[in-house]
Amino acid sequence: MINVTLTDIKNALGITGDYMNSTLQIYFDEVVSYLVGAGVAETNITSGLVSRGVADLWNYGSGEGKLSEYFMQRATQLSYKKS
Repeated sequence: MINVTLTDIKNALGITGDYMNSTLQIYFDEVVSYLVGAGVAETNITSGLVSRGVADLWNYGSGEGKLSEYFMQRATQLSYKKS
């Protein structure tokens, strides 16, 4: 079971209100799906890493269009961690 919520992510990113919830939820779901697909146990998925991934996708419009090096390294670490 994943112990991270959209509220956790919004708090970490300093986002208030409900206006962008639909967009943030799409990014949230995508990041969690990526992590699970990469072999990260659901119990090892942290709000910090999901927040980083959501922020990376949120900033997609800046032209990068990729997950950050930090996100990728941390995801790799957590994929090896036993739950």
